[in-house]
Amino acid sequence: MKDLIQRTVYREDHEQFREQARRFFEKEIVPFHAEWERQGIVPKEVWRKAGREGLLNTMLPEPYGGGGDFGHAAVLIEEVARTGASGLGFPLHSDIVAPYINAYGNQAQKDRWLPKMAAGELIGAIAMTEPGAGSDLKSVRTTAKLDGDHYVINGAKTFITNGINSEIVIVVCKTAPDLGAKGVSLIVVEDGTPGFSKGRKLEKIGLMAQDTSELFFDNVRVPAGNLLGEENQGFRYLMHELAQERLVVALRAAMSVEAFLQKTIDYTRERKAFGQSVFEFQNTRFKLAEAKAQATMLRVFVDDCIALHMKRALTPERAAMVKLNATALQNRLLDEFLQLHGGYGYMTEYQVGRAWTDARVGRIYGGSDEIMKEIIARTL
Repeated sequence: MKDLIQRTVYREDHEQFREQARRFFEKEIVPFHAEWERQGIVPKEVWRKAGREGLLNTMLPEPYGGGGDFGHAAVLIEEVARTGASGLGFPLHSDIVAPYINAYGNQAQKDRWLPKMAAGELIGAIAMTEPGAGSDLKSVRTTAKLDGDHYVINGAKTFITNGINSEIVIVVCKTAPDLGAKGVSLIVVEDGTPGFSKGRKLEKIGLMAQDTSELFFDNVRVPAGNLLGEENQGFRYLMHELAQERLVVALRAAMSVEAFLQKTIDYTRERKAFGQSVFEFQNTRFKLAEAKAQATMLRVFVDDCIALHMKRALTPERAAMVKLNATALQNRLLDEFLQLHGGYGYMTEYQVGRAWTDARVGRIYGGSDEIMKEIIARTL
């Protein structure tokens, strides 16, 4: 499908990178993704291959990444969504975890972890959510107490993307529990640290190939040098970086809508019913026309947010707006597209059913709809 609008947000080097990413996805991802969905995890070797291709940490400077900007990261996110490769945790690793280390880590921390993350040799995760604390990050109960030159971490996390594969985890914890949000810190824990364990691989209704797990911390001793930035400044760091995380979610949603709009147009043109193609029924054409109009409106908004973010001008409330709108529209339109596929939409051989199920979490992770509305409401 041609672009809904003439896109001006990307440069020629971005589009060249898109071609590189698309070739990798078609060769290394698309033929195997269904099997990974059955296994519930993407093999680590795929991450290593992506690293060798320069597809990780694309927006970070060399040698920490590809030396690009957010436009390169956005292109890769769109290709993840275009192919329906929902199992890939590349965006979380490259565009959420690594930027925290790059922004708040000291030189030694960046030199130690980021080149290996760019190579796919260290798979990153961030441990925010707990069994009793989701979007309300100031209520986390995992603690980190300073004991000499080490922090001792105790607590549990859940719904952690890349959890099973993770080899480096940024843990959101309380270093001063009595201070609430002002007592939150970010501490890096590496796989293999005594007392750090991974729980069961969680069974989800969507994102079947994406490994999501529980993480447990039982008197985990990590060097004080693993603290990112300053102690008790973690909540401020999280708030500063969450705008990008929400734009990442919106990017995937917008491209998913566009990809499945085209798949649905193609399907309805080929599918016959009552002696004519499904597309020839006025109801079908009107549904698809409405979807194209709404997808175009979303594309304009998302591209504007990309342009703002590339200038570091995307505000938290605008990021909340684009995530809220994009995920709501994605969920509604994918439901329409599934309906237009009829019974085949419910079969796994057609991607639309899986995409419909995968999309539902977009209204929850990265901050729920309700949190987005609260952020927007504060600006009224």
